[in-house]
Amino acid sequence: MRGLTRRELGLSALAAGAWFALPAGAAVGPERPGAYIMGADISWIPEDEAAGAEFYLNGQRQDIFTILTGAGFNWVRLRLFVNPENGYSSGKKDSPWCGLEQTIKLAQRVKAAGMKIALTFHYSDTWADPQHQEKPAAWASLSFPDLVKAVAAHTRDSLSAMKAAGVAPDMVHIGNEVTFGMLWPDGRVALPVPTGNPATDAVHLKPEGVGGYDQFATLLKAGINATREVLPQASIMLHNHLGRHWVIVREWTDALLARGVTFDLIGFSCYQQLAEGDWERTFTEFVKRYPQLGFCAVEYSGRKEYINDLVFNAPGKRGWGSFIWEPTRHQEAVFDKNGRNAGGGAKPNLLSQGINAAEAPGAVQPGSAPPPPPPPGPKRHGEGGRYDANQFLELYRGLSRKYGLI
Repeated sequence: MRGLTRRELGLSALAAGAWFALPAGAAVGPERPGAYIMGADISWIPEDEAAGAEFYLNGQRQDIFTILTGAGFNWVRLRLFVNPENGYSSGKKDSPWCGLEQTIKLAQRVKAAGMKIALTFHYSDTWADPQHQEKPAAWASLSFPDLVKAVAAHTRDSLSAMKAAGVAPDMVHIGNEVTFGMLWPDGRVALPVPTGNPATDAVHLKPEGVGGYDQFATLLKAGINATREVLPQASIMLHNHLGRHWVIVREWTDALLARGVTFDLIGFSCYQQLAEGDWERTFTEFVKRYPQLGFCAVEYSGRKEYINDLVFNAPGKRGWGSFIWEPTRHQEAVFDKNGRNAGGGAKPNLLSQGINAAEAPGAVQPGSAPPPPPPPGPKRHGEGGRYDANQFLELYRGLSRKYGLI
């Protein structure tokens, strides 16, 4: 007897009374489609190298990719801004950092190292995150229908260019930390600041002037459909930064699935917890509630072995892997600089011990305007200097052996 197709499985689920359906046209199943992802976001590397950064292992200078692959890293996450000259790279020298040209150049190095690529679309000219989802300057005055077309065109054109250059991404992240929506205010989902009681926090609010889930879902679909048009086999990931907050994750995921948004996995940011066990709860409940989806820890820094073991050991190989956030310069970096950890070292595990900006609630109170962009400051041109691999690289080497990567 032949096996059922994904569409037939989804129809069977609906016939059985299940509220969910497997994503039509999705590239892969919920199980990780290969080896465990030991990934790193190193989009800053070209900027740092331009400033003179050099990387060393055991006292010997080596290419950053040689160092990482030797420890078992097999994926790289890259970020792409719409027009960084209007934002992130404004006032900086050299070609626009994290623009399409630079991203293709870095992706060529990734592929040459034998690694896979996860591309994150920041649908902005600068950082898109829980506090900021500003439209690109060129899109600022577009009507909503035209904004949808712009998302589709930018996604399609960028991926087509990467494909033509021989560096097609293996995974595409539609937006970055879009827990509260994207392209504000049109695609903004307004949520109250979490109260500290994950069991009762409400999330279904739509203040006046906010697009809400319907428009957010429409924008996501535009990016997803364009991705599948160009790269039908690429995995599609959505990014929720509140990996510690199961109730918001559940309501957010339910709302998108109910509006026909189809994707393969959700990536969670995992920097701090409200209470010990929050990440484990989210992963456990997610696997039970969404048998059609995988997940990964798409951003984290500390508690490296704990987080990776949680993801790796999730039932049914539903945990695809992880991507450490900027291992050369954030928190528990895997390199030392001037005799100290290049990222400043460990941060508190629990929110009660000190807020980490990357894990702050970032929500907008109902009825309020989106927060203003951060004030202009000095432009960073990368961080040069000598970077020496430290004990954390050896920790990853051990994890890679444990997971069968090396």
